[in-house]
Formats: sequence, structure tokens, C-alpha cells
Amino acid sequence: MRGMKTKSRFLRVPIEPFTVEAGIGADALLARMERVSFQGRNLATARRIWEKMLGDDCTIFLGAAGALSAGGMRLIVAHLVAHRYVDCLVSTGANLYHDLHETRGRRHYLGSPRENDAALQADHIDRVYDTYASEDEFVDNDEWIAAFALTLERRPYTTREFLYRLGEYLWKETSSEGILTSAYRANVPIFCPAIADSSIGMGLSQARHRDATAGQMDVIGDIIESANLVISHPRTASVVLGGGTPKNFINQASVQAEFYDDRVGGHRYALQIVTDVPHYGGASGSTLEEAQSWGKLATDAEQVTVHADVTVALPLLVSALSASAGEALARRVPLRFDLAGPVMGVNGRPFPRARFEARQ
Repeated sequence: MRGMKTKSRFLRVPIEPFTVEAGIGADALLARMERVSFQGRNLATARRIWEKMLGDDCTIFLGAAGALSAGGMRLIVAHLVAHRYVDCLVSTGANLYHDLHETRGRRHYLGSPRENDAALQADHIDRVYDTYASEDEFVDNDEWIAAFALTLERRPYTTREFLYRLGEYLWKETSSEGILTSAYRANVPIFCPAIADSSIGMGLSQARHRDATAGQMDVIGDIIESANLVISHPRTASVVLGGGTPKNFINQASVQAEFYDDRVGGHRYALQIVTDVPHYGGASGSTLEEAQSWGKLATDAEQVTVHADVTVALPLLVSALSASAGEALARRVPLRFDLAGPVMGVNGRPFPRARFEARQ
């Protein structure tokens, strides 16, 4: 009679069925989800990886795409910026525009995806799936952005400098918390590589209509500044919410930096929360393993993908982090940025203007 087969090395850690417990906090909830499967476990892993980023000496990029601000996520992003869970934000223009909309005292409203859109259009109501907003208020925002742009010196601006100045102007007018105002107050850079693809771009175009020398955006300068940020501090991490242009811009910064400095080697940590899938070839759904083939992510990076709606995953993830990452945040020494002028600097050292940093 043969004895029992030695237990396989693959059968070491059992799944623990999740049991209901009244009043459990987000921190304990995610800790227990580390022993369940699928996206629940991935979300719990994302918390652990983000905590490791905070405990390491690395520059953390946050990418924000999709309709996060319209969907109620903007103050979570503002919290991450204000409390330096991240060092740099890369966002779509839409998220910044809808943030500006609410910072100026306007709102988005609960709606339905099954409403008659012709009736909405007749009432000047814009719909984002199940969320409504006033088109008339958006028109006023565009005019407000145009008027602000016309107060600026007539020269090209990186989106990083322009958005810093926009956040400053918005804070002085409203004293209200938001993404733009929190980034201004915390001195955190925001890049918006596709700023023209947004109502901020429309406002800038209206300024250009009034004065042909206004509203000049230097998006190539954004590439140089973001790469110089990586060169100056080449240990980096990426947190991506929703894919889109911000995802590739963050990865591109690492690749461009490595062209001038071979110490870079891709992001050391990466987590993404996405709903897109990889098999259609789009960048939003591309895997982090694919990013390794481009040199965007280090081959030994700690990484996780959470396939989930950001509006489901982010409140739980950040609520848990706020409870568990306090010590790491307290010990963290974030980068100090100089953002007020056309030349960006880090820790008291300005970058060369329109050129890449030389390896030190």
C-alpha cells in the first residue's frame, strides 16, 4: 500500500471564506480580502504595494483618466495629493475641468442612463452615463478659463506651469478644496498631456480667439520636464486610475529619461485599476507585463492590476490606506518642487530649460 503523497508546494495557503462582521473598517476589510480570490485579492495587494511605495525612497506618479471628478472621486484624488501619497499627478483635462466646475461651487447631479437624451439636450443638460450637469454652467466655466488665460503673460506655458497658476487663481477666488487647489497648496505638479482634448482646451481656444498670442501650451515641454523629474530621482512608482493618456505619459517619462540616463530602468512599483482589457491592443487595457517589454516597468517590479471600476475600488483602497499607511507617510520625505515659473525645479535645483538633465 502506497503512502500518502507529499502535499504539493502549490497547496500551501488556503482561501479563507469571507465572513460578515458588522462595523468592520476598510483597513480590516482589505486585510481579510488578501485571502480571497480574483479582484478582491488584487485590490488588497494594491494596498500593500502602495504602502511599500510610501516606505521606499521613490517618486510616485498618479494617473487619472475617465470621468472620475464627475463621478464623485475628485476629493479622493485631492486627498492623495494634499497628503503626499503621490508626488506628481498626470490627468486628463476632463477630470481637471469637472474638478474646477465643483470648486467654483457648481455641482454634478444624480441621473439615469435611461433618460431621454433629446429632452436633456433641450433643457441644456449634459449627461455622463448616470450623471447630469448644466451646459450653461459649463459655458460659463469656459469663459472663466478664457478670461484667466488672458491675464497671463503672452508666452508658451507647459501644462505644469499653467495648471499651477490656474490652481492658484482658483484657490484665491474660492478658498475651496479640489484637485487643482490642493495641488497648488501642496506644491505638487500636474501634467495634462492632452489638454486640448477637454473643455480647458476649449476655454484656451476662446482666449486665443480674442488675442492670437494667448493660450499657448507647450506640451513638448511637459515631456522634457517629466523626464527630468525621473532623471533627477530615478527610483519611480506608478499608480494608474483608468488608463488613458495619463497611463502612457507616465510610462513615457521613464522611457524618455532612460534615453539620457541608463540608471532609470523602468518603474520599481506599479498598480493600475482598469476596466479595459488587453486583447484589443489599446494602451488603457495593456498589461503591466507588456510595459516591461518597452522598458516602462522594471522586470523585477512589484506590480498588480485590479480589473474594476475605479468608483468601486478607489474609495475602499484609499480609506484603507488612510488607516494603515500613517507611519509610512510620517516618515516619508516628499520631493520639494519649484513650480511657479517656466523652469521647474526639485529640492532647490532647477532643471535646464528645454533640455534634458545630464547624468550626475
